[in-house]
Amino acid sequence: MSVWQAKVATLFPEMFPGVLGQSLAGRALKNGIWSLDVKDIRDHATDRHRTVDDNPFGGGAGMVMRPDIVDAALLELRASAPQLPLIYLSPRGKVLNQKRCRELAMGPGAILLCGRYEGIDQRVLDEHQAEEVSIGDYILMGGELPAMVLIESCIRLIEGTVNTTASVDEESFETGLLEYPHYTRPANWNGRDVPEILLSGHHAKVQAWRHAQAEEITRERRPDLWDAYVANGHIKEG
Repeated sequence: MSVWQAKVATLFPEMFPGVLGQSLAGRALKNGIWSLDVKDIRDHATDRHRTVDDNPFGGGAGMVMRPDIVDAALLELRASAPQLPLIYLSPRGKVLNQKRCRELAMGPGAILLCGRYEGIDQRVLDEHQAEEVSIGDYILMGGELPAMVLIESCIRLIEGTVNTTASVDEESFETGLLEYPHYTRPANWNGRDVPEILLSGHHAKVQAWRHAQAEEITRERRPDLWDAYVANGHIKEG
């Protein structure tokens, strides 16, 4: 089994591996299930101050990361792994979903470009045909946290990272539905009982109850997902 590669271009390499070095992700990294290569973009700055940004053409607030410096960092990363897709973490990108995570997890890995300031000069993004990906409709101070989110969402799908594949297959978004609620001991807590069906030992009835719960939760909380679920022919509304 080939190692899934995560290569990161960032102004803050000390942020990595961060949470990716902990728990199951950290163990998988240590065991060689995936690898992490972090490149400091500032290494390619040409002045003694290691400047990587400049004023935007046309005016406006903030600074923009220079295309020549970002390009040099990307060329170094891509030289060692030209087959990896390049992903730029950006709030204007297509919102990351489970389908895209699974596609990436099935591949050799990804190069993650983390922007800062007002962003990165568009020309270098076009030059490298970067795929722009967002983790949600909100703004962060840089692309490092989104990169970690994307990496973890992919590596947890790789065999050997999570102990049981069943737990992954039944999660939210894998079936087009949000996940059903979970319960464990004690059976009564603070006057609240576990649903009786879960104590019945009847596997088929438990599965039917969980599926019905998933449908109800999705219908109530994510009408967009529910509409897509119905449109895909999983259920007929009358």
